Amino acid sequence: MSTLSAPRYSAPRNLLLLALFLLVVIGVGGLIGTQSIPGPWYEGLNKPPFNPPNWIFGPVWFTLYVLIAVAGWRTFVRDRSGAAMKFWYGQMVLNWAWSPVWFTLQLIWPAFAIILLLLVAIIGFIATVRHGDRLPALLFVPYLAWVSFASLLNLSIGILN
Repeated sequence: MSTLSAPRYSAPRNLLLLALFLLVVIGVGGLIGTQSIPGPWYEGLNKPPFNPPNWIFGPVWFTLYVLIAVAGWRTFVRDRSGAAMKFWYGQMVLNWAWSPVWFTLQLIWPAFAIILLLLVAIIGFIATVRHGDRLPALLFVPYLAWVSFASLLNLSIGILN
């Protein structure tokens, strides 16, 4: 898309795309979350003192999924085949892969590898999109912070177990 003309995010087609991004990101994330919930295995793990209570994960992830969807939508509207969208798709796949690997397959170290790749994809997205449209980059900052924290938590649980 030309840098001379900004996309019209409020165009009806683009608003339908926003709804689709929200539906897919929140819907798939919610489905995965309900199918890979913490259970007896997770409860039995040794955890660091900074491990948050289980109830916090749902609200945090819902909020992050909204931010992720909006960032992806804006990026898609601007340049659907650019490098930023490739990073966005990649981080989404890694995001959705982590919970089943951690909670369902109970594979701590492979989950840690996934979350490290997720961090790389998030940083790649921010670095790639920040010059074209600053808002998606800013929307990914809380996501980067949460996944950084989750990486530390994943690593700590791995070491303690």
